[in-house]
Amino acid sequence: MSRQQITPEQHSVRLLKVGEQVRHVISEILARQQVHDETLTGHTVSVTEVRMTPDLRQATVYVKPLLGVDEEAVLKALRTNTAFFQREVAQRLKLRFAAKIRFRSDETFDEASRIDALLNDPRVQRDLEDE
Repeated sequence: MSRQQITPEQHSVRLLKVGEQVRHVISEILARQQVHDETLTGHTVSVTEVRMTPDLRQATVYVKPLLGVDEEAVLKALRTNTAFFQREVAQRLKLRFAAKIRFRSDETFDEASRIDALLNDPRVQRDLEDE
């Protein structure tokens, strides 16, 4: 029996779908406080994005605590409980391989604030008005 060929577009869509499923599972675990960790139960954590490697064996999970409070402590707690998250994701999604999860801080909000501040700079506003 021949193996079905997957186009790059289909592969890309699969990565996005699996990443979104992983994001939902981790978000649900955190929202329901199913992790027995005082730091995680004491903070509201948003899972903003999950990026999967092409072989679906690694997932980079981008997180941000509410208002950015105690970000380092939350990241440390998440990394300490990585095995629990990996086991839960593997059980709930029934994937062929359990993805190795890496937690990272989501810097996009900070970058957006920096760009917004630059655009609101009076010198930039002056240059934009000249056009």
